[in-house]
Amino acid sequence: SSVSLQILFYVNGIYYIFYFFATLAMIVYKSQVFSYPDSFLAPDLALLLIMAILEALRLYLGSKGNLTEEEAPLGLSLVLTVGSALLCVYFLAWQTYVFKADVILSAVLLFTYGLVSVLEIAAIAAFVS
Repeated sequence: SSVSLQILFYVNGIYYIFYFFATLAMIVYKSQVFSYPDSFLAPDLALLLIMAILEALRLYLGSKGNLTEEEAPLGLSLVLTVGSALLCVYFLAWQTYVFKADVILSAVLLFTYGLVSVLEIAAIAAFVS
């Protein structure tokens, strides 16, 4: 198994908890301070919840696949990484109001997704051979 990948899964899990609560707090703040359309508030919150579920599954499958040296869970984790990255891009650029803090938090998360993806591909290649 890849120690660096396992450490990155752990760090990514801790960072995502911070990301989730910071994004949730900013959405609540935006809804109170700005004229946040009600038709956009529920979808933004739903997408954040969906992202949290995807992230939990991604980290679980990635850690399990790495520790057991199985390609299938790591491959599923890689697919879920793509979904999480798309949702992260939504919060980076496409949500109703985007603060500079949203950009910074999402950019850091996208960077960690990139690192995890590279290490997952390397781990899958090592497990296959």
